[in-house]
Amino acid sequence: MPEMTYRDAINLALKEEMRRDSSVVTWGEDVALYEGSFKVTRGLLAEFGEERVKDTPISENTIIGVAIGAAMGGLRPVAELMTVNFALLAMDQIVNHMSKIRYMFGGQTFLPMVIRAPGGGGSQLAAQHSQSLETFFMHCPGMYVAMPTTPADAKGLLKTAIRDNNPVMFLEHELLYNSKGEVPEDPEFLIPFGKANVIRAGSDVTIVAYSRMTALALEAAIELERESISCEVVDLRTLTPLDTETFISSARKTGRAVVVEECWHSAGLGGDIAWRIHNACFETLLVPVARVSGLDVPMPYSRKLEKLCIPQVSSIIQAVRSVLSGASQG
Repeated sequence: MPEMTYRDAINLALKEEMRRDSSVVTWGEDVALYEGSFKVTRGLLAEFGEERVKDTPISENTIIGVAIGAAMGGLRPVAELMTVNFALLAMDQIVNHMSKIRYMFGGQTFLPMVIRAPGGGGSQLAAQHSQSLETFFMHCPGMYVAMPTTPADAKGLLKTAIRDNNPVMFLEHELLYNSKGEVPEDPEFLIPFGKANVIRAGSDVTIVAYSRMTALALEAAIELERESISCEVVDLRTLTPLDTETFISSARKTGRAVVVEECWHSAGLGGDIAWRIHNACFETLLVPVARVSGLDVPMPYSRKLEKLCIPQVSSIIQAVRSVLSGASQG
């Protein structure tokens, strides 16, 4: 399998699906002539033309509203938001329309659309441009939420998202775009939603993570291996649907669990996952589940302060050591 970046894997998925299905279109701010703020849409305009690849006005509410109408009319739009932070300007369309229309129409219409949006912190973009808003979208029944970690997952999950008849929030971490990995060349390579991936087997503790936090969890697991600590790392891949069976099975096996998330601690996904593990594994857990989360503060611009607000490899290692010592942190 060829090695490529996360960015190029997404680009390849878009090209393959647009070649396969003429109803797949993409639009957003600067996706055509400029080829995307993060160059994810490189080459799309040249290959598919301005009828299928369109630059839009700076109006997120309009970008998503038009995509909803186009999806109901028979197209499969992939709408790009320059960052997930700007989704807040389109929340009426996302929450009140996109996620609910199929239900409110009694299943008489489909809504095959994808919203692609980069996000996350670590790039010194400060409070309004460094947010992790995935739990916002998990509160909207009727749409899927995917957050791939590896280039292969980015390709496979995006292709699945485009082919699905339900709306999908496809969230990409900005600091993963340059990460590299092997990606299958098969144009029919798909990854099903709701299937987590045990990307590292272990016996002492389970680390549950997603998106960039999975990459950090893997780094932590490698460092802890030098101390003869065996970590099993579970990458969620999709948050809606959430594969509880895989991480619960892992926690039952190891007897200990650490949940890692970049979003804010309060009302974060980690609390929900910790509850699910406690509820299902109460009799086999050796210590309460630990959580590693972002701090409940607006993201500072200062690089040093920003690092304090986002989970680091060192904080994951500290949490693992705490559960192994019989303590926990939540």
